[in-house]
Amino acid sequence: MKINGIGGVLDEIRAISYFSTSLNEKESIEEVLWDVTNSVIHRLGFVDCVVYAFDKKRNVLVQKAAYGQKNPSGAVIYNQIEIPLGKGIVGHVALNKKAEIIPNTLEDPRYIVDDEARYSELCVPIFINDQLFGIIDSEHPEKSFFTEKHLHLLTIVAALCSQKIKELRAKNRKILTTASKYFKKLETLMRTNKIYRNPNLSLLATANLLGISACYLSSMINTTIKVSFIDYINQYRISEVKRNLLSSQYSHYTIVSVGLEAGFNSKSAFYTAFKKHTGITPSFYKQHTAPSSKLSVQKFEELVRL
Repeated sequence: MKINGIGGVLDEIRAISYFSTSLNEKESIEEVLWDVTNSVIHRLGFVDCVVYAFDKKRNVLVQKAAYGQKNPSGAVIYNQIEIPLGKGIVGHVALNKKAEIIPNTLEDPRYIVDDEARYSELCVPIFINDQLFGIIDSEHPEKSFFTEKHLHLLTIVAALCSQKIKELRAKNRKILTTASKYFKKLETLMRTNKIYRNPNLSLLATANLLGISACYLSSMINTTIKVSFIDYINQYRISEVKRNLLSSQYSHYTIVSVGLEAGFNSKSAFYTAFKKHTGITPSFYKQHTAPSSKLSVQKFEELVRL
């Protein structure tokens, strides 16, 4: 269904319902912006749509999503541009925080040509809690193409977009807060309880100690410190191995025994993990960082970038 040239409240309700349903399925702000540009073209009968996001630090509007000639394929924007606040029609709408319909861009000195010149333009701001988030901008090759009805519908779309972005931000804050709480508990289990010393420690067993699912634990570690569960555990084991290899308390231990004491369940797993995390073998580390070595521990670690 295309809105252009079609009257009736029912058509308008259908269009709004479509936007609302489509946006509700999106899980990131980026997805929301791309969906808006796509839907504006296909549901409102436009030929071009670009969403700008306002970069408050640099005081510029940055193209974040597009559909039409600006979007040759996938999530790609052709000739992605930035517009300073107050410049061009987009910049003026952002500065004044008021939507505009431009019947003839040839008569408007503010008009900035992007991928090609078009005769009419519709520009609607997106607000998040009364603060400018960005701009939905559409152009058309026909003069006086955009109507008050288009403005009304695009204003509703901007409001729906705003609501979804607020929901996503709130959800992300909740996720980060929850993750932070559980990650602190995990750090306590590692540093105080030293659960990494258990050679049979698994993702599921650790998750059970925290009272969360294994899937959530894995995702939390990956999101928080960008490593896998096993790499996270092994970091603690290797730190202990490095301390103990240089400790007189463990001088009677073999290198492999030190590794097993720290929680590794086999020689091969120990050596593989140690080499992965340090770039050298445990024996090489001990040989060149021992107190009797001519190479200081600090200097050696700088050289091998531990």
